Amino acid sequence: MNAIIPIDVLIIGGGPAGLAAALAAKAAGADDILILERENELGGILRQCIHTGFGLHIFKEELTGPEYAARYIAEVHAQGIPSQCDTMVIDITSDRLVTCVSAAHGLQRFQAGAIVLAMGCRERPRGALGIPGARSSGIYSAGTAQRFVNLDGYLPGRRVVILGSGDIGLIMARRLTFAGIKVEAVVELMPYSSGLKRNIVQCLDDFDIPLMLSHTVTAIHGKGRLTGVTISKVDADLSPIPGSERHIPCDTLLLSVGLIPENELSRNAGVDLDATTGGPVVDNRLQTSVPGIFACGNVLHVHDLVDHVSVEAAEAGRQAALAAVGRSLVAAESAVAVRAGDGVRGIVPQRINSETLTTTPVKLMFRPSSVRRNAVLVVEADGVPVHRVKKRILTPGEMVELSIKPDFFAAAKPVRELCIRCENS
Repeated sequence: MNAIIPIDVLIIGGGPAGLAAALAAKAAGADDILILERENELGGILRQCIHTGFGLHIFKEELTGPEYAARYIAEVHAQGIPSQCDTMVIDITSDRLVTCVSAAHGLQRFQAGAIVLAMGCRERPRGALGIPGARSSGIYSAGTAQRFVNLDGYLPGRRVVILGSGDIGLIMARRLTFAGIKVEAVVELMPYSSGLKRNIVQCLDDFDIPLMLSHTVTAIHGKGRLTGVTISKVDADLSPIPGSERHIPCDTLLLSVGLIPENELSRNAGVDLDATTGGPVVDNRLQTSVPGIFACGNVLHVHDLVDHVSVEAAEAGRQAALAAVGRSLVAAESAVAVRAGDGVRGIVPQRINSETLTTTPVKLMFRPSSVRRNAVLVVEADGVPVHRVKKRILTPGEMVELSIKPDFFAAAKPVRELCIRCENS
């Protein structure tokens, strides 16, 4: 039986979240830190994101994904923070015992003072969509196609339809166009895009690629290689409308239909998961329901910008270091519940420490459940409105940040629950 290796802060995932968490943990006083990464290099998904648009908030300049990652990796090395790549974590227990395996080190077990979950997310596959048709070749997730083109140097096809208007799909529409591939259309089930407005303009409008809202793929054709798809318009209940079918010849279908936080390990550790975000339930210190286990980045909830991931991860790393070095693990139950009201989905954090509520500003992040114009966000403490914020436009494709200030509750009695809801102005 392998010896158990003690460590202060163990970070699972070497992408942007894990790198930022490691640096912050080091700055907060943790000396014994280790990053575990299953890929053969640090950097995570950023390695294949060769487009620009990263770093505007953190570095005040526009970088590609690899450039953004390289800056964090260089600083991790400069700080002497060790990492193990090609290492797969296979189990985490509620008492922070981590088991992993790698070719270089074999089976290892670590007893961590604190753990930061930074495993990122994965793409929703075809099997989750239930589209009828043969299992033709030429059907990829948008991220898989991005890896083929940007890292491996392969083109997925010559005529492409993209299902879903998530940011990866929008960016790949432009990338494939640059490579000489004809993008026939981007087809979106909802009456609005799930991507950032800037990506719709820069990746579709600038190249005359049609965005077909309130449409979906209803059939896949081709037994060996994909030969085409049938798309249909959908009604208000998102059901295909008979007679609206249209056949589009193509040899490739990319799926950009949502991301799912990678939380199998979190579940093994007994971490409570949020049914809406798919990620852990956390407090405002980003601690999960299991004391000493923290979560950040896309494993917690899917972000729009990597800069926001880095900021959030830095706080998770700092808090993990404080917990590990000081062993100040506070029970998650001593907190104010945060609830999503009408028009709001997927609030993070889901709990706020009671003392923090009246002493320190707390940032809440969430998405509106639909497109709204001239809306008002209302913060309620135990049913009593304490703050209102006007928003000119809200869209599910863009995360909303709301700062909860201590003076909102200066005259309030102890709060048991906060509710954030959206109403028309």
